[in-house]
Amino acid sequence: MGREDKATWKSNYFLKVVQLLDEYPRCFIVGADNVGSRQMQTIRMSLRGSAIVLMGKNTMMRKAIRGHLENNQSLEKLLNHIKGNVGFVFTKGDLAEIRDKLTASKVRAPARAGAIAPLEVVIPAQNTGLGPEKTSFFQALSIPTKISKGTIEIINDVPILKPGDKVGASEATLLNMLNISPFSYGLQIQQVYDSGSIFSPEILDIKAEDLRAKFQAGVANLAAVSLQIGYPTLASVPHSIANGFRNLLAIAAVTEVEFKEAETVKEFIKDPSKFAAAAASSAPAASAAAPAAKAEEKKEESESEDDDMGFGLFD
Repeated sequence: MGREDKATWKSNYFLKVVQLLDEYPRCFIVGADNVGSRQMQTIRMSLRGSAIVLMGKNTMMRKAIRGHLENNQSLEKLLNHIKGNVGFVFTKGDLAEIRDKLTASKVRAPARAGAIAPLEVVIPAQNTGLGPEKTSFFQALSIPTKISKGTIEIINDVPILKPGDKVGASEATLLNMLNISPFSYGLQIQQVYDSGSIFSPEILDIKAEDLRAKFQAGVANLAAVSLQIGYPTLASVPHSIANGFRNLLAIAAVTEVEFKEAETVKEFIKDPSKFAAAAASSAPAASAAAPAAKAEEKKEESESEDDDMGFGLFD
């Protein structure tokens, strides 16, 4: 069977892009720098059944999306993010789970000359196992060393690369010489698209508990402001009612006003001994626990004294 011509291949690619955009409401825009074909195959296999990876030329992806805007205008938000070596990961599943699978698919890689460091690289203090003839190489990179048992030892931790630095030939040679693979490469999530909304992947780290805590804090702030300015809101009305009820109890306590909820307060004011009776009913439980603890402590002390028998260790 012969290979399809270029025009047919492009037509099928456009149809595939449109089909995926219609079928899947969610997708990741991912960067694919430094991802080889074998690693890409492994990623596709790990996502099988839960997500589909689509790569292609940026011009073709933009053209396919523009041709489909009449059916879904929200797809226009994707166009500004199709820059560089990027692709799509379409899914119907939970975005956080797919994100975790993509993160787990990253592999360690050695530093290559000309690559851009994505993170800080620090060479730890260690015995390199290299012979003294390599001393000049370390001196050229201003790395403090000493000779220990016939091998080169790095004295201190040495920062060698910062994020965004271009890896030079000397740095790459040194890291490979020390068997240090400082970088990890995989599909890097740049943006998340979900049913017409596009946002940063950091949003996926927000949990329901975080949203609940933020919402409760906002309600508390709204209630405080409403109470201060005397403007009733749904958040402040319960507090206003409680405060008003306390004011009614205070008025009833010093006047002849009578209502059911104020009866108990008035009884306590007329006969303060009822406070003592109420306190006495709750006190025995606490007081009973204290002697038991003291008795237990005394028992442990007596047992330790019996064990000692008055003799020292060397008597």
